[in-house]
Amino acid sequence: MLFTLLLILLIIDSFVLMGVILLQAGKGGGLAASFGGASSSADSMFGTRQAGNLLTKTSWWGGGIFLGLAFVLSLMTAGSRQPESILQGQFGPQAAPVAPSTPAELPPAIPLEPVTPPQTPPPQP
Repeated sequence: MLFTLLLILLIIDSFVLMGVILLQAGKGGGLAASFGGASSSADSMFGTRQAGNLLTKTSWWGGGIFLGLAFVLSLMTAGSRQPESILQGQFGPQAAPVAPSTPAELPPAIPLEPVTPPQTPPPQP
């Protein structure tokens, strides 16, 4: 129940993050700013400086919540699984086969008589 609730919260948070990130205005410059294309100030090394508005704060909080929920969900699933060895079932104690107690449970008998080949007439000269 708790796992499902956290998973639903993670999905809702991912949709909120997508919307908030797509609504943000670009900081401008990108890779061109680091090579002197957009501006040559010291702040343009990692993009132009922008005031922290509601969308920026929401994206940071949403990203933190996303990482936290993903970490908690991974811890919840890792504890429930136990690693299994391929050889685990091969060397365990094996039960001896039980012989049937009544004749009705016995498999049908196979005759142990030798099969004689059919007689072929000798070749005629």
